[in-house]
Amino acid sequence: MRIIAGEFRRRHLKSVPGLDVRPTPDRLRESLFNVLAPRLPGAVFVDAYAGTGAVGIEALSRGASQVVFLEKDRRAAAVIRENLSTLGASARAEVRIGSAAPSLAALHAGIVFLDPPYPLASEYDAAFAALARGDCPLVVVQHASRHELPKVIGALRHIRLIRQGDNSLSFYERIGERTHVV
Repeated sequence: MRIIAGEFRRRHLKSVPGLDVRPTPDRLRESLFNVLAPRLPGAVFVDAYAGTGAVGIEALSRGASQVVFLEKDRRAAAVIRENLSTLGASARAEVRIGSAAPSLAALHAGIVFLDPPYPLASEYDAAFAALARGDCPLVVVQHASRHELPKVIGALRHIRLIRQGDNSLSFYERIGERTHVV
């Protein structure tokens, strides 16, 4: 796993062998960050269900001021911390161990990236319920292309879909906000 662009470009990340982690493919990460590029510099970014942490570390590499990683597996969280330390980025990040959904409503972030385990529909429901109570202006959800997400989640409305093979990214903005995501 490598960082695609920015401050940590071409640096390789460690991951935890044997974990049931589904890293976001490089091409999909590139598409994600091409869309987020105007909003990322200086933003607080949340990488929920962080797994390897590659998406959040890519956000740091491309200018996010701070990233909060939410991961329930302690081994994965330890690897994220190790990667951050190796890159010298620990001061700009926070790794929280535990279920992602309870933290989402209380976080004040500019961008939330959700990548729950595809087979666990209950994780999507819990995360969406928490986000509906929060105030994040932009939420991006990675999901299986065959899994259709709701058009409205509380005060968040679906504004864009990117499909790449079996993976899709759904973008949501808070109703009344203009996130300038095309």
